[in-house]
Amino acid sequence: MADLTQSPRPSLGALWKRTPKAWLASLLIVLAVALFDTPQVLPTVQFALNALLHTAPFILFAVLAVAWLKATGAESLLARAFEGNQSRMIVMAALLGGLSPFCSCEVIPFIAALLAVGAPLGAVMAFWLASPLMDPAMFSITAGTLGLEFALAKTLAAVGLGLMGGYLTMAFAKSPVFADPLRPKKTCGSCCGSDKPFEGKPVWRFWNEAPRRETFRETALENGLFLFKWLLLAYLLESLMLTYVPAEMIGAVLGGEGLGPILLGALVGAPAYLNGYAAVPLIDALLAQGMSQGAAMAFVIAGGVSCIPAAVAVWALVKPRVFAAYLGFAFVGAVLAGMAWGAFA
Repeated sequence: MADLTQSPRPSLGALWKRTPKAWLASLLIVLAVALFDTPQVLPTVQFALNALLHTAPFILFAVLAVAWLKATGAESLLARAFEGNQSRMIVMAALLGGLSPFCSCEVIPFIAALLAVGAPLGAVMAFWLASPLMDPAMFSITAGTLGLEFALAKTLAAVGLGLMGGYLTMAFAKSPVFADPLRPKKTCGSCCGSDKPFEGKPVWRFWNEAPRRETFRETALENGLFLFKWLLLAYLLESLMLTYVPAEMIGAVLGGEGLGPILLGALVGAPAYLNGYAAVPLIDALLAQGMSQGAAMAFVIAGGVSCIPAAVAVWALVKPRVFAAYLGFAFVGAVLAGMAWGAFA
């Protein structure tokens, strides 16, 4: 008798969701170069692998640092930024947002709980603006590729943007823009973790507990794979840009002095941003082809705050007018950061 219990074939949509996009994009790049410019295949792959080798020490440090923070439970310290005087809260939230290693999705239930119990929107806004811009892994990769000064400047810009947005939100808290900011409560997706994140005290000697050792191992493997796949894609794209995009064109559009290239860098940053790690090699290539330093800083600030994971975290919890203010703060802060870094550099 024929077996009629075969499982149904997955739909194209389901297959696409399960497809590893970064690996697929890297493969397609290599295949496209092989098809249209066969002699360039080996130089393209060699460029990407050499760049990964150069960045390997920074990747290793970043992976181990984040795994250690996760295993010890140091994220519980994050809640302390939202205690006490509101002005102090904003400062602490901006500092922790610019330094914490936690992704936007992980922060959603934490921020939702804080807003639900009445935490000031100014402090939350400060954290939201600074959080997607810098973390230990991002700092390490940025310093290794673009230089320590650029990484420090971006960190200062992240904290400064958080402070600007936080204090402006506090100043206009009773305005129609920020009054009653929350959407009706919805359940969070499975990637957001538990409903009570960041609880308990850190356990610094995490190796004495088997579950924490397992957390360290899993986090290190997960982040290592994440960084490797995105940086491989970014370095392949960087090789293509250096090979096929005329430097004169980049220099004409995003080079030179003045406010124009900075404004354009901030405007282009939002739609052109892949993620913080992949953006670093792309900026390196653009700088090599004539992009101004100010435009580069505006690009990474505007793109980081408005990238899909960061923006979705805000959109999921607050009303559109608050979300519009979030994007407005990001654009203004990106332009100001670009002007400051352009003048310094």
